[in-house]
Amino acid sequence: MIRHRPFGSGHPYAETEDQRVPAQPLDGETLELRVRASPKVTAVTCEWLETGDTEANNAPANNAAASEARASEATLPAVVLSLRRVGEEGDGGARRNVVGEEEAAAGSRSVENTVDGGHLAGAQARAARAQAGAWRVTTPPLSAGKRYRYRFTETDADGARRTTRWFEVTAASWGDSGGKLHGERIVPGSVRWLSDGDRVLRVRFEIALEPDEHVVGFGERYDAVDQRGRSLDAVVFEQYKAQGAHGRTYLPMPFALVVGGRRPWGFHVETTRRTWYDLGDTIAIEAELGPEAELAVKVYDEPTPAAVLDRFLDDVGRPAELPGWVFRLWASGNEWNTQARVLAEMDRHRELDIPVGALVIEAWSDETTFTAFRGARYEPSEEPHSYQDYTFPEDGPWPDPKGMVDELHERDIKVLLWQIPLQKMRPHPRHQAAVDARQILDKGVREADGRPYHNRGWWFPLALMPDLSVQEVRDWWTAKRAYLVEEVGIDGFKTDGGEHAWGHDLRYGDGRRGDDGNGLFPVHYARAFGDLLRRYGKPPVTFSRAGFTGSQPHGAFWAGDEDSTWEAFRSSVRAGITASACGIVYWGWDLAGFSGEIPTAELYLRAAGAAAFMPIMQYHAEFNHHRKPLNDRTPWNIAERTGDDRVIPVFRRLAKLRERLVPYLVEQARGAVGGGAPLMRGLFFDHPGDARGWEFPLQYKLGDALLVAPVTSPDISEMSVYLPEGDWVDVWTGEVLHGAREVVLPTPIDHPPVLCAAEHWPSLSPVFDL
Repeated sequence: MIRHRPFGSGHPYAETEDQRVPAQPLDGETLELRVRASPKVTAVTCEWLETGDTEANNAPANNAAASEARASEATLPAVVLSLRRVGEEGDGGARRNVVGEEEAAAGSRSVENTVDGGHLAGAQARAARAQAGAWRVTTPPLSAGKRYRYRFTETDADGARRTTRWFEVTAASWGDSGGKLHGERIVPGSVRWLSDGDRVLRVRFEIALEPDEHVVGFGERYDAVDQRGRSLDAVVFEQYKAQGAHGRTYLPMPFALVVGGRRPWGFHVETTRRTWYDLGDTIAIEAELGPEAELAVKVYDEPTPAAVLDRFLDDVGRPAELPGWVFRLWASGNEWNTQARVLAEMDRHRELDIPVGALVIEAWSDETTFTAFRGARYEPSEEPHSYQDYTFPEDGPWPDPKGMVDELHERDIKVLLWQIPLQKMRPHPRHQAAVDARQILDKGVREADGRPYHNRGWWFPLALMPDLSVQEVRDWWTAKRAYLVEEVGIDGFKTDGGEHAWGHDLRYGDGRRGDDGNGLFPVHYARAFGDLLRRYGKPPVTFSRAGFTGSQPHGAFWAGDEDSTWEAFRSSVRAGITASACGIVYWGWDLAGFSGEIPTAELYLRAAGAAAFMPIMQYHAEFNHHRKPLNDRTPWNIAERTGDDRVIPVFRRLAKLRERLVPYLVEQARGAVGGGAPLMRGLFFDHPGDARGWEFPLQYKLGDALLVAPVTSPDISEMSVYLPEGDWVDVWTGEVLHGAREVVLPTPIDHPPVLCAAEHWPSLSPVFDL
C-alpha cells in the first residue's frame, strides 16, 4: 500500500520519505513527490492534473468526493509521471537531506553517530530500514493561480494495481496585500503576504533597529546571547543534544528584549504559530497565519529591561513563587531504579557530608502507565487507584514506596517523580495500560480526519497523547497520579517530554489546530501537574524542559539533554541567560552534562562551581544499560572514575555554600516573581547602556548582589572578568575592586570567579565563610 502525506510527519526541520517537497510550493517551483510502498511494489506512477484557476473555485477540496469531482473537471489532460525507486541509478544525491522519521526527530544525525548503544540507536536503525521502500518523482513547474491534483498507482510483482485518493496543491506567491498587521516600529513598505489562492498563509515584515542595539530572548537559546546578526525560528522541538550547533530549542518564545540604544524596549509577536527571524540591520520577521489572516506585534517601551519584561509578563502570565527547598542541591540518575539503590545514593550523600535537598527518581514506574511503581501488584481499573490498591513484594524493586518517601522526608530531602505525557502503545498495552489506552481514545489529540494522533517522533513511537488543552482531560490524566501526592507524599514531578505534538492539522479539544496548538501542549502539561500538586496543598514544583509563551507561571525548567563537554557547558550558560530574559525564574541544567563519556574532574568541578550560582543546582546521568563502570554524575563516581581526589572535597564545599545561599536566593526570587529583574540575568539587565558588557556574554548576575563569571574552558588559571560600574568585592578574598573596567582574576578550581556588589557585602559575607 502506498503512503503519501503531503506535509510528512510534521517535523519542522527535516523531510520524510513520504511527503512532497516543498510541502507548500511557490510560484514557478517544481515539486518532488515522494511515497513509501511495500517491497513487493515494482512500479509507481503519478497522474498529474491542472484542474483550473483558484479564483474560479476558492474553496479547496477537503474530502475525497470533492477532489474526485474536481479531477474530472481538469482543464488539461493528465500527465502520467513514473516514479523512481530511491537508490536506483540516476537518483544521484537526491536523498542527501532526506531522513527517516525517527532519525529526523532525533535531529538529523546519522546512524553512525549513535552506534555507541545510546537510546537513539534503535530508532535510527529503524529509520534507515524505512528508506528501502521510498519512491519519488519531480513534477512540472507550478503556476500561482492554478490548482493541481495528483494521485498514485502502484503495481506489484503479480500485476495487481492499487490507486490512492486524489491530493490537491496550489502554488503560493508573495504580494503587497492580503491580511491585517497591527504593531509599532514596522518598517514602511516591508509588509508582504503569502497567498496560495485559497487563503493567506504567512506574513513578512521588518521592525526597525538602531545600529548599536542588541537583541536577546526568543525563549531559551543555546547558540548566542545576542541574536543580532543571526537567523532563528520559534517552534517547540526536542533537539537531542548539541542544541547550540543546530539553533533549535525546547523552549521558544516569539518575544525579545532590545537593549543598547537610547532606551530599552521589547516586542512580542502575539501568536502561538511558528515564526522566523533574521536579525541584521532590521529585525525581519515571518509568521504563519490562521484563517483570519491577522497578526499583532506588541511593543513594550520602558525605561529599564526589567520594566519591559514586567509588562510582557503582565500579558502572558507571571511566575509563581516556589519554596526554598528548590534552591538546594538536586540529585538524580536514570539508573537509580530500585528503592535500595535510591537510599544507597542518599546514604552516600550523608556519609560524605554532601547536603542534598531534592531527589528526582526517573526510573520508578512500570514504564507502561507512569502511574504505578515497577513491580507493584494490583488489579486494573478504570477509576484512579489508591495506595492501598497496590501490593509491593518485599523482594521487588520498590518494597515500600511510602516508607521510602517518609524516610527521605525525615532526612529533609524532597522527592520528585518522572513523567511523560504519552500512553505507550509499544509493546501492545496490557493490564492497566490496556485500560488507559482504551480511555485515551476518547480523550486524546486527534488527526484531521478524527483518528487518534499517534506520536510521530522517535521517542515512544506511535504512543497516544492526551489532549491536555481540555480541563476535563487534564483532571482525568492527573487523577491517576493523585495518590502519589496525597498518600505517598511526592513533592513534585519532572514533567519531561512535552515536545511530541507534530503536524499542522492536528485537532485539539479547545478548538485549536496543530499549527496554533502544538506549541501550547507543554504549557498545558506543566499546568496540569502544578494544579495536581496545589490540589493537595503542595507548591507547584514541576521540572520541565519544553515550553512556550505562557510557561512562565508553571514551575521550574532545565536546559535539556547534553553531553559532558565544554561546549555544552557554554551552551547551557547561554540558555540560562536567554531563558531568564523571557521571564523564566527557576532554571537549571544537568551540571557538566548527563550523557556520553563522564566529564573530566576539571569540567565537573567548573560546572559545579557555576551551578552553585544558578537558580537550580542539580546533577543527572542518562541511562547506560547498567554497564560498568557506572556513568553516574555523583561526585563520588566522578572521583572514582577520574582518580582525582579534589572532586569530593570541592563539591562538598560548593554544596554547603549553596545551602548557606538559600535565604538570599529565596529573597531574590521573590523580587523577580514580584516584577523585578530575573534571578539569573545577563549584565544588560542592570547595565543596559554599558557596551563593554556584551564582550563578556557568559557573565551574569545572580540576584542584585552577585556577579558570576563561569570558567567554561579547560586549563585556565586566571581569566579576564568585566566589572560593571560600582565597587565589587571578591567573595573569596574580601578584596574591593572598582568597576567599569576589565580585571584579571585567579581561577582556582574551588573558587569560581564570583563578586559581590559592595553595598550587599555586609549581609552576604557570612555565606562565604570569610
